[in-house]
Amino acid sequence: MSSEVAPTIFSEQTMEESVSRELHGKKVLRRFDSLDIESSTVPGRHGHASKAVGWSVVLHLAFQSIGIVYGDIGTSPLYVYASTFSKGIKHNDDVLGVLSLIFYTLTLIPLVKYVFIVLQANDNGEGGTFALYSLICRYAKVGLIPNQQAEDKEVSNFQLELRSNRLWMASRVKSKLESGQFAKFFLLLATMLGTAMVIGDGVLTPCMSVLSAVGGIKEATSALTDDMIVWISVVILIFLFMIQRFGTDKVGYTFAPIICVWFAFIGGIGLFNFIKFDPTVIKAINPKYIVQYFQRNKREAWVSLGGTVLAITGTEALFADVGHFTVRSIQISMCSVTYPALILAYTGQASFLRKHNDLVKNTFFESIPDPLYWPMVFSSGENSAYITKYAGQVYIPEVNYLLMLACIGVTLGFRSTAKIGNAYGIAVVFVMTLTSAFLVLIMIMIWKTNILLIVSYVLVIGTVELLYLSSVLYKFDQGGYLPLAFAAVLMTIMYTWNDVHRRKYFYELNHKVSLEKLKEIAADTKFCRLPGLALFYSELVQGIPPIFKHYVANVPVMHSTLVFSPSSHYPSAQFHRRAFPLSPCGAKHQNVFRCVMRYGYTDRPQEQESLEKMLVDRLKEFIKDDFWFSQVN
Repeated sequence: MSSEVAPTIFSEQTMEESVSRELHGKKVLRRFDSLDIESSTVPGRHGHASKAVGWSVVLHLAFQSIGIVYGDIGTSPLYVYASTFSKGIKHNDDVLGVLSLIFYTLTLIPLVKYVFIVLQANDNGEGGTFALYSLICRYAKVGLIPNQQAEDKEVSNFQLELRSNRLWMASRVKSKLESGQFAKFFLLLATMLGTAMVIGDGVLTPCMSVLSAVGGIKEATSALTDDMIVWISVVILIFLFMIQRFGTDKVGYTFAPIICVWFAFIGGIGLFNFIKFDPTVIKAINPKYIVQYFQRNKREAWVSLGGTVLAITGTEALFADVGHFTVRSIQISMCSVTYPALILAYTGQASFLRKHNDLVKNTFFESIPDPLYWPMVFSSGENSAYITKYAGQVYIPEVNYLLMLACIGVTLGFRSTAKIGNAYGIAVVFVMTLTSAFLVLIMIMIWKTNILLIVSYVLVIGTVELLYLSSVLYKFDQGGYLPLAFAAVLMTIMYTWNDVHRRKYFYELNHKVSLEKLKEIAADTKFCRLPGLALFYSELVQGIPPIFKHYVANVPVMHSTLVFSPSSHYPSAQFHRRAFPLSPCGAKHQNVFRCVMRYGYTDRPQEQESLEKMLVDRLKEFIKDDFWFSQVN
């Protein structure tokens, strides 16, 4: 493709005058390009860590994150005990066993794994499955498109390391991944599966929380039927999706105070119930009650894990949404507000259940003191209003409406939190397990963690997640098939796009124009050279795209300056685009150049007009600097 730009570049007399002024003024020229910026050679670059900000900003972001990140996990107390004891409480000490399970699950997964380990694996401040995949792609050539450049190795945080057992293991794993086509495809499909599951989670989350919140009204009035609950939930869902267009910032500021009040309520009520009903539940901190719970209930205890795992739904949002905040802000909000409030809430409900085994079906609302009942019902509904944002923080109207239709379909189709909970658990645990798998690769290849720590992580965190995964898969035919079916559809779409993209790239790669042929065409006198600049866009990083051959075969003229501008999608969240690498192709007098435009996976390509202006300015600077250096030498 070509595009004309006004011929305002190559006035040699103007260039000589400009260089002369700079030489006499002793002006020092320094040329930074994007590779210098990304490879730590330019001051002010922060590497692959989260954003470096002051404490006042961190605390500000920590408060705002409460309104963005925790709407999902914060509403889990609405339904965890009811889902776990779906067949009732058979032994009073079973309450202690489940409380102990909840306590250690909340501590190991959201707190230890995500807050203190996974958040460190952010990609230049971005989180989520694609961030982990891009991090691995940057340190190992596991991408399916060979568009790396020789200079790409400079764009990393690697420092020269002495040989060691950890370096040897990292090299072995890296070599295995790079040499096997199966491993590359597996990583890509695992990334797609994780992304699809997160989107599926974003569909199930509002359905589950809104149905649970509206169900609380039924406890206060018998006039409300199950059908009415479903249709009221549908109306609320439509309203919630309509307000998503106001964006993350406004939604965050609006709901941060509401969710803070929510956490204060559930934590305070939990403390009240703990003191009033049975303070001895504190002994559930002893994991022996988990063992006894499994000894008493055996297979039923294993099946009930599908309900217990709902206590950590929304945990992936801690990592997925870190790009909107900082690692430190997420850590502060989780450790100081969310985690303590959840522990108090579940402990208080356990104390209540020890005295009221028969009320387990509606534990949350039954355990609320009468004066606070309606404020809590209202607060739970308001708290559900944010969580539809979990599917993605960028508002795209068409996607928002599709998610809304999906939520309405799930609500009308399943009609109960029990079946939606089965589907919900599979989506949650699948994403967590995939995150752990990627994290182990990062520990080995990038962090070069001690092998004993890696083994400990797999044995503790990995075993817990696989145990939960086995339990939720047991309920596959009871609604658990939904997220897998949803993921299959999304993966088919994503893989089809990826496959077509790869086929197009390899076609251009196999039919590219050689440099010799380019020089021959540029020097051919039969072509009329017109003043101006022609841009040829493609994704072929190395070589001249075949579109140029098609152009010269059908158009008998060429512009005086040709620029081949391939787009390179770099495996990083963002790429500094203020200085695209520029290099000449062929002899200087032929005025043929190549400018690689690099984009990260969260970067948006620039508008054509601004892009052309940037290229013209970059080209003028390049030629001017090149002329200056030739004068100096």
